[in-house]
Amino acid sequence: MKIKDFGVELYMNTYEDNCRYNLVETCVSSMTVNELLDLTGEKDRILSDILSFRLTYSHIEGSPGFKEGICSLYSGIKPENITTTHGAIGANSLAINALVEPGDDVVSVLPTYQQLYSIPESLGAKVKILPLNMENKYLPDLSLLGEFMNNNVKLICLNNPNNPSGSVMDKAFLTKLIEIVRPYGSYILVDETYRGLTHEGSNLTESIADLYEKGISTSSMSKTFSLAGLRIGWVAAAKDVVSLISKHRDYTTISCGVIDDYLAAAALAHKGKIFERNLKIVKDNIEILDNWVHSDPNFTYVRPKGGTTAFLKMNFDVPSMDFCLKLLEETGVIILPGSVMDTEGFIRIGYAFESEILKEGLEIISQFTKKLLSQQ
Repeated sequence: MKIKDFGVELYMNTYEDNCRYNLVETCVSSMTVNELLDLTGEKDRILSDILSFRLTYSHIEGSPGFKEGICSLYSGIKPENITTTHGAIGANSLAINALVEPGDDVVSVLPTYQQLYSIPESLGAKVKILPLNMENKYLPDLSLLGEFMNNNVKLICLNNPNNPSGSVMDKAFLTKLIEIVRPYGSYILVDETYRGLTHEGSNLTESIADLYEKGISTSSMSKTFSLAGLRIGWVAAAKDVVSLISKHRDYTTISCGVIDDYLAAAALAHKGKIFERNLKIVKDNIEILDNWVHSDPNFTYVRPKGGTTAFLKMNFDVPSMDFCLKLLEETGVIILPGSVMDTEGFIRIGYAFESEILKEGLEIISQFTKKLLSQQ
């Protein structure tokens, strides 16, 4: 099987450890183990439990406590509708590999997480790209989606909130999208890794798994819950889909880590406190980012409505990779070039960490850009 280099991961693996200001980070400020245990109010009990664990395999498809915690994020999902995975990256990979066959048609938005179009392509599917653009506030063009649909479309791949733009598809929008797709019997996979971080109104967007009988929700503890180090995620879908995914999962996963599962269950049992913590971070910091964008004429964006990242148009003619690497080399600030998300002329900035680092990093970007353009 041939597959394209994973642009985002390759870039971050190469450069992320060599920066002073990390503005490429997509997780809400990661918690320490101590912070998580303090937040639960059950530190002594949890530590005692963990110290007694045998380090054998965990529950094969997730412990009852963890699966119940996941169910609490949905309105109609039950434990039998869930299997756990090695992060959302594992969930997306398993779901796509279980469903897509050579010759299938797959529709994916762009920009998005590269898994959603490169894995189907590597499996021999014909991938149709549904472009997201500023003019449409980075929401899918439903008219164009309708033109793409046919009886050979096996899967629609989306993510909500969107990475990198932070656009949010609400219930009304998703309902219209489902009405277009349902007559063809296609599956809809939505990477919902940033679900729980909608900036206004209810922080939880409607899940595709609650709205559509062939909807597949993938997510993890990484972004919204600040626990990427647990390396645990899940698929939520109809039982027949979970069963099919589990056949593939047997070849790649066996189980997730017993301590990862236990800590994830503890976090979900206290998800309200984590939501409160993390929503404050993203809501405070999006104001910092928004003020900066409107003060710097070299960048334009559509203000994110959810998630932890923003996609900024560069209002000058410099390749995004050249700009980002020169910025990193000269200032120590790392941001993501749009080219690694197959969208040239843009940069992605993460903003869900310490406010002072964000402020300083953004100011350095402005100073660097002015200097660069003055030399042209």
